[in-house]
Amino acid sequence: MSQGAIALENVTLTFGEGQNAVTALKSLSLTLRPGDFLSVLGPSGCGKSSLINTVAGFQKAQTGEVRVDGEPVSRPGPDRGVVFQQPTLFPWKLVRENVDFGLKFRNVPRPQRSQMIDDILQKVGLSEFGRHYPAQLSGGMQQRVGLARVLVNKPRVMLMDEPFSSLDAQTRLMMQELLLQVWTEYGMTVLFVTHDIDEAIFLGSRLAVLTRRPGRLKALFDITLPRPRTIDTLVSKDFVTLKRTCVDLLREEMVGIPASTDIRRRHPRGGHDQVLVESADLAAWETAHQPASAYEQNPR
Repeated sequence: MSQGAIALENVTLTFGEGQNAVTALKSLSLTLRPGDFLSVLGPSGCGKSSLINTVAGFQKAQTGEVRVDGEPVSRPGPDRGVVFQQPTLFPWKLVRENVDFGLKFRNVPRPQRSQMIDDILQKVGLSEFGRHYPAQLSGGMQQRVGLARVLVNKPRVMLMDEPFSSLDAQTRLMMQELLLQVWTEYGMTVLFVTHDIDEAIFLGSRLAVLTRRPGRLKALFDITLPRPRTIDTLVSKDFVTLKRTCVDLLREEMVGIPASTDIRRRHPRGGHDQVLVESADLAAWETAHQPASAYEQNPR
């Protein structure tokens, strides 16, 4: 899939006016390539959900621009599917009817809709529950219905706002593995917001860390852990190293302690992780962007 590029340029989003105004995002610029899986971490209240809502078209930024495949985002559209923290299903509709809602709204012919629903329910492991109501399903199953309702419309972009936060640990891991399976198969671009560092690293191909409110881009780097990722990935040395980096960056934002992690910017021909860091300590910022010394390149 070659579609699904997202570009945010100097986006500022403010709620309210005057003395009561609260700026959620400030001068945020971020680019997602087609097929990216970008995990987003940040302190509570830094504008992560506002980022999702802005790309979805639910909220309009005061300044800057949001584009999907070069087209400005001005309202919600079928090219962007959203999975929320709660499944937001229609309780009076059967599982099949919930999944069918978007297809019916788009006037997809009934025979085609029926086949598409069968296929996606099988994909998420709910073929036997099409005639059940949401209240008859567990929390994890309800979230699978919510995922199926988005996937059946084959969006170019999937926007996910802490979709597994309310699930128990075992169900969450199962949902994470399911999400990776469908992302690999469908190839859509995923923007995934979470508070869980392990989840962000386990799922993402790239990871962005936002500053405390107003949210700005603090760090952005690739996650090069091999795929397919399994439970063994969670205890690998490289995973733990990435987790330490994220913990340090978030701790710096939340309690003001400078990050102790050795953060370096990838040289065009080098092999270091690419990390862009906004720091209150300008000297630390400049140091992080200096080319590696001869000793760093060849440590003894």
